Amino acid sequence: MEAASTAESLTSRAYAQLRAAIIAGDLEPGRKLKIDELRQLYGYGGSPIREALSLLTSDGLVSRFEQRGFNVAEVSRREFSELLKTRCWLEERALRESIANGGKEWEERVILAQHWLSREPRSRNDGGAFLANEAWEVRHKEFHTALISACGSSILLRICDQLYDQNIRYRMLSGPAAYPSRNVADEHAAIMQATLDRDADLAVAKLVEHYNKTGAFLAERL
Repeated sequence: MEAASTAESLTSRAYAQLRAAIIAGDLEPGRKLKIDELRQLYGYGGSPIREALSLLTSDGLVSRFEQRGFNVAEVSRREFSELLKTRCWLEERALRESIANGGKEWEERVILAQHWLSREPRSRNDGGAFLANEAWEVRHKEFHTALISACGSSILLRICDQLYDQNIRYRMLSGPAAYPSRNVADEHAAIMQATLDRDADLAVAKLVEHYNKTGAFLAERL
């Protein structure tokens, strides 16, 4: 039992590190994922690495080819367009269900998530270079997850989580994001307010507009 638990823990850790590296673009699209190379890079055995890569195929972040092993999943403007459209469809339903069913605890979760997100800068200055702020990225996901967390479907939430990470991967690959004509913090606040007002049509419209603005910006840079 202890050995099985340890193996599972190693797989989980390898999965988390590989997943983060792919989303951040450190493991670039199309890169062949050689087991021996990854073992040296991350310090895990072959079995945890193989199991982690198998899990990542289910997330759409790794492609598996018969007789050829694993590659980081490729990216394309066409796939990004499909990803964005699907994400909007699913999160619209999830947000409507959350507004219909969410109670006081859900409202408090949304309010707190937006509050902590608003206190984080989107980027950090590293010797004159503006880099993504990892803390903002964490808070950003917490906010969007909170919005739909009362939808009542663990399956829907799991799919939305996967689509979120795939979308963030595209954003990371597009380079540092600067939206001169947008105030992203105000967009988040407007989405939250419409959600708390239980105005499902307005909340969905604000959310989809928010995603499409980012999508249009990224599509130009892919």
